[in-house]
Amino acid sequence: MDKQARNEKYLAYVEKKSPKAGWFTSLFHAFVMGATICCLGQMFSDIIKSFYPMMDLLTLGAWINIIVIALTILLTAFGCFDRLAKYGGAGTFIPISGFANSIASCAIEFKKEGLVFGVGAKMFYVAGPVLVNGVAYSLIVGIVYFIISLF
Repeated sequence: MDKQARNEKYLAYVEKKSPKAGWFTSLFHAFVMGATICCLGQMFSDIIKSFYPMMDLLTLGAWINIIVIALTILLTAFGCFDRLAKYGGAGTFIPISGFANSIASCAIEFKKEGLVFGVGAKMFYVAGPVLVNGVAYSLIVGIVYFIISLF
């Protein structure tokens, strides 16, 4: 088979497997999923605040993050988060839940290789480059901001 025919066959396969939803539908689903996650976070915040009214907002925010991360890890472990992510797209991956899912799914996938060389070594397989780039770009922006503030 020549290269042109192979490329056409591959493009036809990709077109067949690609989602058919338009950009507005995908955007709407992402909005609904992101809003649902945020509403759940607010619900947990209100519940905690009703039991502990003197809790400051910084501590409350930390508890909400812990709860959202724990729920995401549980949903990932039971295989439910993938279905939510298929529906919600970026709406599930942009909040902290997406980061928790990327770490938990790698830990679950590499569990069979052992705790040290599997879970410990490969848990940040997906999230590691994101962390490294975030720290590196933050450092660059901080240096540029420092130089600008000198003038």
